[in-house]
Amino acid sequence: MGDGSIGGAACCRRTVILILTLLITGACRSESKSGPKPLMIGWRPIESWSGHGSTQTDSFDIGSGQFRIKWQCTNETKTGAGSLRVEVHSGVSGRPIALAIDHHGVGKDIAYVNDDPRPYYLVIESSNVDWRLAVEEAVVSATP
Repeated sequence: MGDGSIGGAACCRRTVILILTLLITGACRSESKSGPKPLMIGWRPIESWSGHGSTQTDSFDIGSGQFRIKWQCTNETKTGAGSLRVEVHSGVSGRPIALAIDHHGVGKDIAYVNDDPRPYYLVIESSNVDWRLAVEEAVVSATP
């Protein structure tokens, strides 16, 4: 990735862990006569924000504990001076949970967060870029 976000290795490890957890969970269930049903992972939109500069979002609930933040930085006002940093905080205690995004310049990516089900909020620190964020919750279901 090289853009300063979560980091390619950490992001890939989290994604692999999420997929393996879902596969193992499905494998531990008793099989029906028709065989196991493949699991599907979908993403349910929760909330989105856009702006310029720093802010804190209202809290949002994540029931599964697994969500992603799709983000984009555009319109850098001074080349090389743009930055976006997003911390995920517990909506219950206020403590920081994860540094989800730490990016310089323009770009876009997806940051994955795996934690306990609870309310969360984001602390956004930004300068010299316009930013756009969308939070989506992981939804797992068996195929019909």
